[in-house]
Amino acid sequence: MILVDSSGWIEYFAGTRSGGVFAPAIEDTEELIVPTVCVYEVFKVMLARHGEDAAFLAASAMHRGHVVELSEELAVGASAVSVEHRLAMADSLIYATVLARDAELWTTDAHFRKLPRVRLVRA
Repeated sequence: MILVDSSGWIEYFAGTRSGGVFAPAIEDTEELIVPTVCVYEVFKVMLARHGEDAAFLAASAMHRGHVVELSEELAVGASAVSVEHRLAMADSLIYATVLARDAELWTTDAHFRKLPRVRLVRA
């Protein structure tokens, strides 16, 4: 399973060179997991930059993967991840989802670089 971080989705929707690196993971919807926190972050950025229609199109595309709702169990796990790795709330929720689903995180965010199960894509 692969989890594409919000940064990857934003690059993908923007059509950037690094966004193209994320295409194989995003387009393999059988292996793609999408935490709801990523839907939130991407929707927010798309809404601010491109308007409501683009934001809803992005959210719709994200729902082609396996959407992972925030559960109490995941929230507790994310809290532990946050303390252990000094990650912000959204990042800890994303990384806790990676661990819970035995997945790999694809991201452009360098603060994940030293963690296991992370593929860092250079922007």
